[in-house]
Amino acid sequence: MKLTWKNYSFDFSKRAYIMGILNVTPDSFSDGGKFFDQDRAVGQALKMQEDGADIIDVGGESTRPGAEKISVKEEIRRVAPVIEALANKVKIPISIDTYKSAVAEAAVSSGASVINDISGLRFDPKMPKVAARHEVPVVIMHIKGKPQNMQLNPAYKALIPEIMDYLRGGLKLARNAGIADDKIIIDPGVGFGKTVEHNLEIIRRLNEFTGFEKPILLGPSRKSFIGKILGDLPVTERLEGTAAAVAVGIYNGANIVRVHDVKEMVRVVRIADAIKRG
Repeated sequence: MKLTWKNYSFDFSKRAYIMGILNVTPDSFSDGGKFFDQDRAVGQALKMQEDGADIIDVGGESTRPGAEKISVKEEIRRVAPVIEALANKVKIPISIDTYKSAVAEAAVSSGASVINDISGLRFDPKMPKVAARHEVPVVIMHIKGKPQNMQLNPAYKALIPEIMDYLRGGLKLARNAGIADDKIIIDPGVGFGKTVEHNLEIIRRLNEFTGFEKPILLGPSRKSFIGKILGDLPVTERLEGTAAAVAVGIYNGANIVRVHDVKEMVRVVRIADAIKRG
């Protein structure tokens, strides 16, 4: 299984890949405000590339539980200059983390070459056509509800089948818009409308998603379920818990992991890959 576009090629039969998180927001759950300044954001992206990241995922709106929405204009103002500056400095692809088609359009025009949509192409009906027109890979993620309400008692009758149905719907939207099958990545959406038990079940049963024959992205980094399991640890103390979730995720079929701590997780992924692949 490969992902090939423009000057980039990921061969998932050889190894798993690292997506480094770059939040250019004042209020993200983990590092809100830390890289809100453009120069600091660019510096962090360059460091992640040096540490072994394969993709830089730039987000301009926090999607933490209960986060407030911002305008399209403000989101573009945050992400476009950073992406434009990075496009001339990094040698790895830049992803735009957004569910708004106008933001995706501006980001791709500025140099992004992957669209990471937490809504699985649901929140903005124009998003599939934007991805198809630019011929860029798209991440279709599962979410239950919206960031403002997704953690208000999320419940499922059958967790994995319901997530799979949602992803199938996203795949249909993508194909109907003309997005090529080999440019689709799926993400079961750890932390997005899930309890601690739901997140653990997703990671434990991740290999069931390999039936889609699409690269699987997993994003457990520093999430609240890790903190809760470890005795309500704060975000800054979730490195080891993230490492465990990433290692098990890789062993169970994750092809890409989305993480904050790139240097440490590169090492974790290499060991997990070596154990899995022999």
